[in-house]
Amino acid sequence: MADIQERDKLIKEWIAETAEKIEAAKSERLNIEEKSARNDLVTNMDKQIEKALTDKIRTQFPNDRICGEEGFGDELEDLDGTVWFIDPIDGTLNFVLQQENFAVMIGVYENGIGQQGYIYDVTQKRLYHAVKGQGVYCNEEPVEKPENKSLTEGLLATNSQLMTKDQFSEYRKLADQSMGVRMLGSAGLEVIELAKGNVIGYIASKLSPWDIAPGKVILEEFGFKIRQFDGTEVNLLNRNKTIFATPRAYDEIMTNIS
Repeated sequence: MADIQERDKLIKEWIAETAEKIEAAKSERLNIEEKSARNDLVTNMDKQIEKALTDKIRTQFPNDRICGEEGFGDELEDLDGTVWFIDPIDGTLNFVLQQENFAVMIGVYENGIGQQGYIYDVTQKRLYHAVKGQGVYCNEEPVEKPENKSLTEGLLATNSQLMTKDQFSEYRKLADQSMGVRMLGSAGLEVIELAKGNVIGYIASKLSPWDIAPGKVILEEFGFKIRQFDGTEVNLLNRNKTIFATPRAYDEIMTNIS
């Protein structure tokens, strides 16, 4: 527990430092590069932040391993020991085009089990975080567990591919059964909406381990379901077609896509 408390303190300090860097960068000219597509971007800030966080982790916890989006971490073949998941700017496209609706995310896992999750909404200056078994907090204030609503009782969050690509057309019927669809363009912020009870589910066609790991810790504190589209556990060594949902909504989603 002492180790977790020390990590918690350091992570919060590091996130605060990171937020200051991002705010300062808003007035600077960004170096922007395309990765896999024109809407899959990386900036110099993504790289600088991940490099800084990686350096801090390696200094404080030299035996731990790191899974990061921008390549400063380790090549993982298993989740043995302590593994950190880092997404320096979750929602880079939003950061570039809107300068809002993006987050900094960190997750810490022990032998594949989530222990700590942090999602910092930079624009709103709100840190949602959880330590396994200790509840969910926003800026140190406890977050009340959302109501276990069904698919028909709430809003459904998704990503643009599910709504636009023909290969995912079968999933659009879920939108019809919900009370409406919402889309933020940041997996971390969608998780926050779930934790707040503003949506009952979030389905995404392609999430990487760093997109999933921090939010998984947070939502599991509330008993939410986090699974792949086929109902299996998410694999934090690969990309996943992922469902985050209340237990009732999850059961309905799986019934409709099976």
